[in-house]
Amino acid sequence: MLENTATSKLAPETELSPQQKKLTQQALTFCAEHLASQQPGVFVIKGAAGTGKSVVLSALMATLQQARTAAQSPFYQTNNYLLVNHPEMLKTYKQIAADQPNLRKKDFMKPTPFINQMAKQATTADIVLVDEAHLLLTKSDRYNRFNQENQLTEICNHSRIVILVFDEHQVLKMKSYWNQTKLMALLAKRSYKIVQLDQQFRVHANSATQHWLTALGTKGQLLPRPADSTFDLRIFADASQMYQQLRHRDHEFGLSRLVATADFPYKLDGQTYYVIAPSFKLPWDKNMDPNITWAERPETLNEVGSIYTIQGFDLNYVAVILGPSVTYDPTAQRLKLLPDNYQDHEAFKRRADLTEPQAWQAKQQIILNSINVLLQRGRYGLYLYATDPQLRAKLLTL
Repeated sequence: MLENTATSKLAPETELSPQQKKLTQQALTFCAEHLASQQPGVFVIKGAAGTGKSVVLSALMATLQQARTAAQSPFYQTNNYLLVNHPEMLKTYKQIAADQPNLRKKDFMKPTPFINQMAKQATTADIVLVDEAHLLLTKSDRYNRFNQENQLTEICNHSRIVILVFDEHQVLKMKSYWNQTKLMALLAKRSYKIVQLDQQFRVHANSATQHWLTALGTKGQLLPRPADSTFDLRIFADASQMYQQLRHRDHEFGLSRLVATADFPYKLDGQTYYVIAPSFKLPWDKNMDPNITWAERPETLNEVGSIYTIQGFDLNYVAVILGPSVTYDPTAQRLKLLPDNYQDHEAFKRRADLTEPQAWQAKQQIILNSINVLLQRGRYGLYLYATDPQLRAKLLTL
């Protein structure tokens, strides 16, 4: 079924799959047991893009907030929050809260205001859910008014139980640089449980196509393009032609958007900046509406979205422009990533705890992660164009 909104999956009434229902019950049991024993705990939900991590988290929040009014419930009168660093996702959760009697907008926050509020009040939350935990800061950040060293550590310090969703292949900035080792070092100090979601719900494609997307987005591998009657996967030699095809899809089915890697200049100074390719020029997203997400506004069909406006959302069709930082290594027959060409300089801010080789590797991983995020947005189709001539030629031969 084609989606009318990019966020409908997060509504509390969304039907969960058997795997999601089982995981939700595991999380509720974990919370009840740890509240009863007064033992702090962390419940980690892992899974790739599109496996329904946020869907489970939204369902959990709705269940907890309804149960907090039932005297016989283990969650009676608990003080619970859902946190997310992604501003577009926060809009979505607040929209949902406005329409649900058991949800309150004030229970949905960004991590730093939550941390500062708990510290100022010298209080502890009962259960804190963290969406997109791979976006949590792992170093201080004056711009975000976070003065400590790790947001997840601080959230745990101010919570009895933390439930978080995590995918290391969606880390997008050095200041929120996570890997499995860093996560496990933090969990080792607490009682924890890790569960995995592995069923793909967003991309309606056969297993060969899903493998093709995963190999490209997580390993940079260029595999032969599979035949798939259920998913419209196309490679384009011309960005303008790709955009016109996307406009047709939007006219037919709605919720079709163009996105690009952060390889084209952009500043938060109120000016208009463009994504440019031969015979193609469109402005970057401006994200001017404080209440409606970028993907759901009709006029954004005339803009180019970024990882920061589209991460976590579903589209019916997505067209992706791979910019100058994404090239091709003919010897290794895989993507070659060039951090010096990446224009999101904020993403690459130096950190003292990483050596130069480690930092260079982290930058390449961030670029690859951004590609992975973009590739996994479309439910029914992906259109792909590369600005690098050698990569474009290789893609067209697959």
